[in-house]
Amino acid sequence: MARRREPQKREPLVDPKYGSMLVSKFVNTVMKCGKKSVAESIVYGALDILRDKVPSEDPLTVFTAAVDNAKPMLHVKSRRVGGATYQVPVEIAPATRTAIAFRWIIEFSRKRGEKTMRQRLAAELLDCYQRQGATIKRKDDTHRMAEANKAFAHFRY
Repeated sequence: MARRREPQKREPLVDPKYGSMLVSKFVNTVMKCGKKSVAESIVYGALDILRDKVPSEDPLTVFTAAVDNAKPMLHVKSRRVGGATYQVPVEIAPATRTAIAFRWIIEFSRKRGEKTMRQRLAAELLDCYQRQGATIKRKDDTHRMAEANKAFAHFRY
Protein backbone atom coordinates (compact mmCIF):
# COMPACT_ATOMS: atom_id res chain seq x y z
CA MET A 1 0.00 0.00 0.00
CA ALA A 2 1.22 3.50 -0.80
CA ARG A 3 2.67 5.46 2.07
CA ARG A 4 2.08 8.81 0.44
CA ARG A 5 -1.18 10.48 -0.49
CA GLU A 6 -3.64 8.88 -2.89
CA PRO A 7 -3.32 10.09 -6.48
CA GLN A 8 -6.17 12.32 -7.61
CA LYS A 9 -8.92 10.72 -9.68
CA ARG A 10 -8.92 12.38 -13.10
CA GLU A 11 -12.27 12.67 -14.83
CA PRO A 12 -12.27 12.71 -18.65
CA LEU A 13 -13.68 15.70 -20.50
CA VAL A 14 -17.38 15.62 -21.35
CA ASP A 15 -18.38 14.24 -24.71
CA PRO A 16 -18.44 16.95 -27.43
CA LYS A 17 -21.55 15.68 -29.26
CA TYR A 18 -23.88 14.77 -26.38
CA GLY A 19 -22.26 16.63 -23.47
CA SER A 20 -22.28 13.45 -21.38
CA MET A 21 -19.52 12.15 -19.12
CA LEU A 22 -20.93 8.62 -19.45
CA VAL A 23 -20.55 8.61 -23.25
CA SER A 24 -17.03 10.00 -22.92
CA LYS A 25 -16.03 7.19 -20.53
CA PHE A 26 -17.67 4.62 -22.82
CA VAL A 27 -15.68 5.92 -25.82
CA ASN A 28 -12.48 5.54 -23.80
CA THR A 29 -13.45 1.97 -22.90
CA VAL A 30 -14.23 1.05 -26.52
CA MET A 31 -10.90 2.52 -27.67
CA LYS A 32 -8.15 0.09 -28.70
CA CYS A 33 -4.49 1.00 -29.18
CA GLY A 34 -5.12 4.72 -28.64
CA LYS A 35 -7.38 5.11 -31.69
CA LYS A 36 -9.91 7.46 -30.16
CA SER A 37 -11.36 8.75 -33.43
CA VAL A 38 -12.22 5.17 -34.46
CA ALA A 39 -13.84 4.53 -31.05
CA GLU A 40 -15.82 7.78 -31.32
CA SER A 41 -17.09 6.88 -34.78
CA ILE A 42 -18.19 3.45 -33.52
CA VAL A 43 -20.03 4.83 -30.48
CA TYR A 44 -21.63 7.78 -32.31
CA GLY A 45 -22.62 5.49 -35.18
CA ALA A 46 -24.23 3.08 -32.72
CA LEU A 47 -26.13 5.94 -31.06
CA ASP A 48 -27.32 7.12 -34.50
CA ILE A 49 -28.61 3.59 -35.20
CA LEU A 50 -30.36 3.66 -31.80
CA ARG A 51 -32.00 6.97 -32.81
CA ASP A 52 -33.49 5.20 -35.87
CA LYS A 53 -34.53 2.04 -33.98
CA VAL A 54 -36.14 3.84 -31.02
CA PRO A 55 -37.54 7.05 -32.54
CA SER A 56 -39.68 7.87 -29.49
CA GLU A 57 -36.64 8.19 -27.18
CA ASP A 58 -33.48 10.28 -27.20
CA PRO A 59 -30.44 8.04 -27.95
CA LEU A 60 -28.65 9.35 -24.85
CA THR A 61 -31.63 8.30 -22.70
CA VAL A 62 -31.63 4.84 -24.29
CA PHE A 63 -27.86 4.54 -23.76
CA THR A 64 -28.09 5.61 -20.10
CA ALA A 65 -30.96 3.21 -19.41
CA ALA A 66 -29.11 0.36 -21.15
CA VAL A 67 -26.00 0.91 -19.02
CA ASP A 68 -28.11 1.14 -15.84
CA ASN A 69 -29.83 -2.13 -16.70
CA ALA A 70 -26.46 -3.83 -17.23
CA LYS A 71 -24.87 -2.68 -13.95
CA PRO A 72 -24.39 -5.50 -11.42
CA MET A 73 -25.01 -4.78 -7.73
CA LEU A 74 -23.17 -7.80 -6.25
CA HIS A 75 -20.50 -10.26 -7.26
CA VAL A 76 -18.70 -13.13 -5.53
CA LYS A 77 -15.10 -13.17 -4.32
CA SER A 78 -13.19 -16.26 -3.34
CA ARG A 79 -12.24 -16.25 0.34
CA ARG A 80 -10.11 -18.98 1.89
CA VAL A 81 -11.11 -19.83 5.46
CA GLY A 82 -9.37 -22.69 7.24
CA GLY A 83 -8.74 -24.96 4.23
CA ALA A 84 -12.01 -24.38 2.43
CA THR A 85 -12.62 -21.77 -0.25
CA TYR A 86 -15.93 -19.93 -0.06
CA GLN A 87 -17.58 -17.75 -2.69
CA VAL A 88 -18.45 -14.67 -0.64
CA PRO A 89 -20.98 -12.16 -2.07
CA VAL A 90 -19.65 -8.60 -2.00
CA GLU A 91 -21.29 -5.31 -3.00
CA ILE A 92 -19.68 -3.43 -5.89
CA ALA A 93 -18.72 0.25 -5.68
CA PRO A 94 -20.71 2.55 -8.02
CA ALA A 95 -17.78 3.46 -10.29
CA THR A 96 -16.84 -0.20 -10.60
CA ARG A 97 -20.43 -1.12 -11.48
CA THR A 98 -20.32 1.22 -14.45
CA ALA A 99 -16.92 -0.06 -15.57
CA ILE A 100 -18.08 -3.68 -15.40
CA ALA A 101 -21.25 -2.85 -17.35
CA PHE A 102 -19.15 -1.14 -20.05
CA ARG A 103 -16.82 -4.15 -20.26
CA TRP A 104 -19.68 -6.62 -20.56
CA ILE A 105 -21.51 -4.57 -23.21
CA ILE A 106 -18.36 -4.25 -25.32
CA GLU A 107 -17.39 -7.91 -24.85
CA PHE A 108 -20.76 -9.23 -25.98
CA SER A 109 -20.98 -6.66 -28.79
CA ARG A 110 -17.75 -8.00 -30.25
CA LYS A 111 -19.12 -11.55 -30.15
CA ARG A 112 -22.34 -10.69 -32.05
CA GLY A 113 -22.95 -11.61 -35.67
CA GLU A 114 -23.85 -8.26 -37.25
CA LYS A 115 -21.65 -6.91 -40.02
CA THR A 116 -20.09 -3.78 -38.49
CA MET A 117 -19.11 -2.93 -34.93
CA ARG A 118 -21.57 -0.01 -34.94
CA GLN A 119 -24.45 -2.37 -35.67
CA ARG A 120 -23.25 -4.88 -33.07
CA LEU A 121 -22.91 -2.22 -30.38
CA ALA A 122 -26.30 -0.70 -31.23
CA ALA A 123 -27.97 -4.13 -31.10
CA GLU A 124 -26.37 -4.98 -27.74
CA LEU A 125 -27.36 -1.58 -26.28
CA LEU A 126 -30.91 -2.09 -27.55
CA ASP A 127 -30.98 -5.55 -25.94
CA CYS A 128 -29.79 -4.05 -22.64
CA TYR A 129 -32.41 -1.32 -22.91
CA GLN A 130 -35.09 -4.00 -23.32
CA ARG A 131 -33.59 -6.10 -20.48
CA GLN A 132 -32.59 -9.06 -22.62
CA GLY A 133 -29.49 -10.40 -24.35
CA ALA A 134 -26.13 -11.73 -23.24
CA THR A 135 -25.11 -8.80 -21.03
CA ILE A 136 -28.29 -9.00 -18.95
CA LYS A 137 -27.90 -12.79 -18.73
CA ARG A 138 -24.35 -12.32 -17.35
CA LYS A 139 -25.68 -9.83 -14.78
CA ASP A 140 -28.48 -12.20 -13.74
CA ASP A 141 -26.03 -15.12 -13.45
CA THR A 142 -23.74 -13.02 -11.26
CA HIS A 143 -26.64 -12.01 -9.01
CA ARG A 144 -27.89 -15.60 -8.85
CA MET A 145 -24.42 -16.79 -7.78
CA ALA A 146 -24.29 -14.11 -5.07
CA GLU A 147 -27.78 -15.02 -3.89
CA ALA A 148 -26.90 -18.72 -3.72
CA ASN A 149 -23.85 -17.98 -1.58
CA LYS A 150 -25.35 -15.39 0.77
CA ALA A 151 -24.95 -17.87 3.64
CA PHE A 152 -21.22 -17.09 3.47
CA ALA A 153 -21.72 -13.31 3.64
CA HIS A 154 -20.40 -13.25 7.21
CA PHE A 155 -16.93 -14.10 5.78
CA ARG A 156 -16.89 -10.71 4.05
CA TYR A 157 -13.67 -8.76 4.56
